[in-house]
Amino acid sequence: MKKGIDKGLLKFYLYTDLVFLLVYSFGEFFAYPETFISRIINSVFLVAYLTILNYILFEKILRLFTWPFKNNGRAFFFLFIAVLFYTFGLYGWRQLWIAFGAYIDYTPQLSFLKGVVVHSQFSIACFIFFAIVRNIYNNIRLREKNSQLIIEKKEAELNYLKAQTNPHFLFNTLNNIYSLARDKSDLAPESILRLSKILRFMLYETGGDFITIDEELKIITDYIALEKLRYDDSILVTLNTDIENSKQLLPPLLLIPLVENAFKHGASETRNKPFVAIQLTVKQQQLLFTVKNSTEETTDAHEVKENIGLSNLRRQLLLLYKDYHLSVEYENAVFVSTLSINLTSNV
Repeated sequence: MKKGIDKGLLKFYLYTDLVFLLVYSFGEFFAYPETFISRIINSVFLVAYLTILNYILFEKILRLFTWPFKNNGRAFFFLFIAVLFYTFGLYGWRQLWIAFGAYIDYTPQLSFLKGVVVHSQFSIACFIFFAIVRNIYNNIRLREKNSQLIIEKKEAELNYLKAQTNPHFLFNTLNNIYSLARDKSDLAPESILRLSKILRFMLYETGGDFITIDEELKIITDYIALEKLRYDDSILVTLNTDIENSKQLLPPLLLIPLVENAFKHGASETRNKPFVAIQLTVKQQQLLFTVKNSTEETTDAHEVKENIGLSNLRRQLLLLYKDYHLSVEYENAVFVSTLSINLTSNV
């Protein structure tokens, strides 16, 4: 399939053509003020010719070369032809327009070879200018492509982490419902209804990059209600908030892993007075989220092991924010998870 002309590249050559003409005209104005206009018209003919030639050289001929320099005979042949066009060809192009009366010859006394040499200097200046600008242009485009690739990689990884987190969350919730169903609890139908509500929210409200803190709190509240069905009145759950702006945006489901972790790996393993205490503070775009939960006291050193939910959360934070801190600590039979985020530090 034939590739079309790159319009962006075509614009680049046209703009570079114009810039070179302006730079060259600046020198012409001071050197030949009396004949400045007609000399610029002459230059337009020469630069137009050289622009087309530069495009062919940089975009077609030089791309034929391969490294190491083997089997490059065809490329060297076309390069030799290009050199002829830069030298004799440019002089011939000039003579053509002189014959039409559109080009004023200010050096009629020059011999053919001397004329070729003089105008070859113009070709070299134009070639060097185009080569420098083309190199800068290539570097800019390469940086843009690299930046785009980094963004795409980040988005792909975030989507992968979300794809891992949601099934993990669903799996744990279904386990809870299974426990109720196995015990033939009358609360099983209500738990299924609450789960469907959560799933509906996750399906329709969390598809974008951000949701409001209000919406995040809604899913946390629904999840707590679902968990409380399983524990009945045997667990004490508190949720306190101090939020300056409830419409402040957050990535969806960012806080839920800490709440889920408190129930699954803390309160569920506590036999005596289990509790989960949640505090969310958002002031001056500084978020502080603290989740405390009971666990069984032990005389051994309690090693905090991060499950898939916490590991994914840590990775998401790294991709999303520059200024954040996440810690999970154990002390006196209590797990404390603390997350602080500067919400203005989006990556």
